[in-house]
Amino acid sequence: MSDVLAVAEHRRGELRDVSFELVTAGAELAGDGDLHLAIIGGDVDAFAEELSLDGVDTIHTVAEGDEFNHDVYVQAVAALYEELGPDYVLMGNTVNGLDYAPAVAEGLGIPLVTDAIGLENDGSLVVTREMYASKVESTVEVDADHAAVTIRAAEWEPTEAAGEPAIEAFDFELDESRVRSRVTGFQEVGGGDVDITDADVLVSVGRGIEEEENLELVQNLADALGATLSSSRPIVDNGWLPKDRQVGQSGKVVTPKFYIAVGISGAVQHVAGMKGAENIVAINTDPDAPIFDIADYGIVGDLFDVVPELIEQFE
Repeated sequence: MSDVLAVAEHRRGELRDVSFELVTAGAELAGDGDLHLAIIGGDVDAFAEELSLDGVDTIHTVAEGDEFNHDVYVQAVAALYEELGPDYVLMGNTVNGLDYAPAVAEGLGIPLVTDAIGLENDGSLVVTREMYASKVESTVEVDADHAAVTIRAAEWEPTEAAGEPAIEAFDFELDESRVRSRVTGFQEVGGGDVDITDADVLVSVGRGIEEEENLELVQNLADALGATLSSSRPIVDNGWLPKDRQVGQSGKVVTPKFYIAVGISGAVQHVAGMKGAENIVAINTDPDAPIFDIADYGIVGDLFDVVPELIEQFE
């Protein structure tokens, strides 16, 4: 039994998926203890309503600013920690989380374990992580009564069941002299024509496509399904698709309703980015390809035969 403080994430007026996953992870870690959820900045009242979920005991709203700010988050989390005295602080292993989590841990004088894919608490905290490009799982036993942990996105199912947590406004004295930056706007960079993390259906292509000119075939399948085209790393490395289309450890983590892997073998680096999909369909000539180990549906066959048949059926 432990008390846990989890910190939600939002960006440009919307809660990030990891916020709902933090509820799941936090409730598991807390056990019979209390799960406190912090919402810092933005439309805290609307976010609190969305995050009134099963497993959350209390939501603490901090009305400071509209967007993520390192200095505000560090001060707010520290103040909440001092007020609540939780055993563990959970944050997302995201761009924002990795920005402020080290400063939080340093300021509180507690250890930090990043990129957790599993948590256990049987008298002491044990964190499961991956090493060597996700080829090896390791466990870290935390020899401390208090710790901060960042969790990898898409490793826990998001909590959807409604709950009835208490919602409390948390006021603290923000030291404005320590707030040294402000968000003044956003600028999309690097071929941001689509956001594959928002897609319900992804058709993803790998090195099995052989030539750049064959991408059109898979794009036609995506069009027939009303899906978005994505890829594994070799396609991006070859310059056939932009970086923002890459799924995997060095690309983006996606959780669509359907993920169709076309000519993708299923290397661990790629699987790390898409194994959270609700349904996975794999098309590959090799019946022993690792992608079939996680696929819900598999087609063993040449994509140049299979994909045209699928296009015909869906059209």
